[in-house]
Amino acid sequence: MKTATYTFPKKTVRDVPVHDKRILVRADFNVPLSDAGEILSDFRITQSLPTLRYLLDRGCTVIVVAHLGRPEGKATKKDSLGPVAVRLQELLPNEIVTFVPSTVDDKAWQACKRAEKGALILLENLRFDPREEANDPDFAASLQRVSGAEYFVQDGFGIVHRAHASTEAITHLLPSVAGLLLEKEVSTLEKAMKHPRHPLVAVVGGAKVSDKIGFIEQLLTIADTVLIGGAMANTFLAYQHTPVGKSLVEQGQEQEIEKILQLAKPDQLVLPVDVAVSDAIDASATRRDSSKDEVLAHEHILDIGPKTMQIFTAYIGEASTVIWNGTLGYAELPQFAVGSAAIAQSMADQQRNITSIIGGGDTAEYALEWLSAHKNAEFTHVSTGGGASLELMSGLKLPGVEALLPI
Repeated sequence: MKTATYTFPKKTVRDVPVHDKRILVRADFNVPLSDAGEILSDFRITQSLPTLRYLLDRGCTVIVVAHLGRPEGKATKKDSLGPVAVRLQELLPNEIVTFVPSTVDDKAWQACKRAEKGALILLENLRFDPREEANDPDFAASLQRVSGAEYFVQDGFGIVHRAHASTEAITHLLPSVAGLLLEKEVSTLEKAMKHPRHPLVAVVGGAKVSDKIGFIEQLLTIADTVLIGGAMANTFLAYQHTPVGKSLVEQGQEQEIEKILQLAKPDQLVLPVDVAVSDAIDASATRRDSSKDEVLAHEHILDIGPKTMQIFTAYIGEASTVIWNGTLGYAELPQFAVGSAAIAQSMADQQRNITSIIGGGDTAEYALEWLSAHKNAEFTHVSTGGGASLELMSGLKLPGVEALLPI
């Protein structure tokens, strides 16, 4: 029997003659910053380097656009891409990285025009202009004019689920192809969802059922086992009339949970059998492990319990593919990150035998922090995109990918 194969459906930088051209690149540099403006994690920046190096090695003049934070159309110092430019220069010590503190004005145009062959220009935060998120064609035209680009390369996986000027409108003005990161992200996630190696085990956490209905429904069509944790599990437990105390429960999801339970095959959906609770949610909170049926009225469920960890990790130990999206507890506090740590350790222990995929957003942030403390551990793929990875794995089309040139 032949194994199904996957082909990325869009042209990439490898498929067009980029040598010595001026290239406009959309990157995802939406990195976390400290209050002092220091980059807390450069993961998204480092993941963009293969595409940038590919272009620079071919004599391209590279103009990069990106966003940071939610400035809502107004320039703010805390959302400036200046710190990103500094980090880019550190990561590309043999290249010339120039930061331009504007996006589509005359200063930006002059800076791009004067840029020498092989230079990298980073323009200021796209979202300082409200026309970016409005998918304004005039703003896209300004990006084309200022950059003088001959090709557009989409490499910001974290934003391709949005139809913005730098993801959709720009593709009507320039030949548009995928960067190496975008190709890797889409190919990895699509393969996992469409052609997984079995057994496929999915670990789904996070706060809201409503955010992941489509994802869970997709998983139930392909996964052998779906493990449910996090505050999401509280909503399932409450639906089954299990006492959940003062725990976070999403209201109004009864019909959706009933549908999910009906779709699930026998034993396919696995809920916690025990939980970790506390009467407070702060750094001083004390963890108490409890049967799921013995949560007190004043307590919050904040993690899965030790028996559930054993059950979940046993499934992972037998898996060939593991997809993890959503932490399994209030992982911001170490005493309630125990379940998430157990999942991460179990996946890492099996790293030579499984394909391990971690969705973006909070899950990726937690996984990267965990990896930093476990130097020899690794996962097959940690996604740079939160909403984008979730929508792609839910079977939805991504506007920023659909707009690219087909193969």
